[in-house]
Amino acid sequence: MKTWLLQHATFVNEGKIVEGDMRLKNGRIDQMAASITPTPADEVIDLSGLYVLPGGIDDQVHFREPGFPAKACIATESKAAVAGGITSYMEMPNTSPTTTDHAALTDKLNRAAATSWANYSFFFGANHQNLEAVLSVDPALTCGIKIFMGSSTGDMLVDRIDILEKIFGGTDLVIATHCEDEATIRHNQELAKKRFGDRIPMSEHLRIRSHEACYLSSSLAIDLARKHHSNLHILHISTARELDLFTSGPMQNKKITAEVCVHHLHYESTDYDRLGGQIKCNPAIKLAADREALWQALAADKLDIIATDHAPHTWAEKQASYFQCPSGLPLVQHGFQLMLHGVANGKIPIEKVVEKMCHNPATRFSISERGYLREGYWADLAVVAIGEKQLIEKGGIHYHCGWSPLEGETLDAKIKRTFVNGNLVFDGNFYESKSARALTFSRL
Repeated sequence: MKTWLLQHATFVNEGKIVEGDMRLKNGRIDQMAASITPTPADEVIDLSGLYVLPGGIDDQVHFREPGFPAKACIATESKAAVAGGITSYMEMPNTSPTTTDHAALTDKLNRAAATSWANYSFFFGANHQNLEAVLSVDPALTCGIKIFMGSSTGDMLVDRIDILEKIFGGTDLVIATHCEDEATIRHNQELAKKRFGDRIPMSEHLRIRSHEACYLSSSLAIDLARKHHSNLHILHISTARELDLFTSGPMQNKKITAEVCVHHLHYESTDYDRLGGQIKCNPAIKLAADREALWQALAADKLDIIATDHAPHTWAEKQASYFQCPSGLPLVQHGFQLMLHGVANGKIPIEKVVEKMCHNPATRFSISERGYLREGYWADLAVVAIGEKQLIEKGGIHYHCGWSPLEGETLDAKIKRTFVNGNLVFDGNFYESKSARALTFSRL
């Protein structure tokens, strides 16, 4: 393993921006100082004018393995992740088979150990039949419990209150919820069918998966968490109304936390006219007023984590009519970059991006020795240029599905290099180091 010396970099960490040097040795951050003298063993890189950030930790991705090889697999999507400065991910259980028993969880861990470019963990999924497995899962093997409190692939909808009560009252693990009220959605679908027949426009998606559907489900989850003193993390908040459910302030003081996704910060309802099914996702992209409220809630620390909810489908699938078009966007390669584009354009401070995409995911899920630039921690790093323009083009997209809703947009930020466990894995080219590891947790 090489020993790297990163010189003349600008480090962003724990609310501070500091210039200096960093040595990476044996996979870890060995030394940080204003100036470090090179040794013959060092591979020296001059990073003048560039920022070094902790590698991004994406707490919500769908890599589609096993079961959906036409859409994606762990190898392709984790490769795209490191090209985007994401060095660790937490993957969702709605694969085929679903990750709802110990054998399926072990299988995913083994698959990632063989092929992943980034560090990994997998959520354990709940359904109406596997309560005993959920409550007895080994906490060393999973980042948390995932509950779809809105429709999902296969048998993963959990809408029985008796099951929800037992899960919320029976685990100390983080419970991550997809919150949309299923009865409301079904009612809205019937209204849309009566109005449009088989030709429902994609722009109707935000009315079918409505503000009310989100609020009813999120408020139920919070009521359950407060009743049982649960560790609740509500995924992909998309409406201004839901924000009233959360408190401002440092995440470390909260047992109920909230995530926002990059597409809900980037798109709004008029984009359906331009992009159609490409931006159909659950929960739906809402109104411009909702988008602005999400940005304000980020600044106020009501929203604690920024993620991508990377969810690839084939191009052909996304061209289908409303009910045949699956929900989800491929975003893991450009999510970090989108937020850094926001830095370049004065939308958000770079320290806040690092807090929400690096520090807070590590802290919320008790990930050991990652998410911060600290001596002794694993050397997961993203080297980025703020203000350097990059046009998103099809030839540079690394997802298996081969497309992105961002194609044709120019971002004012660029990922220059990515290190995973002290190994350079990306600098415009890819280097197969096989350095990725399963995430470990300090809660044990």
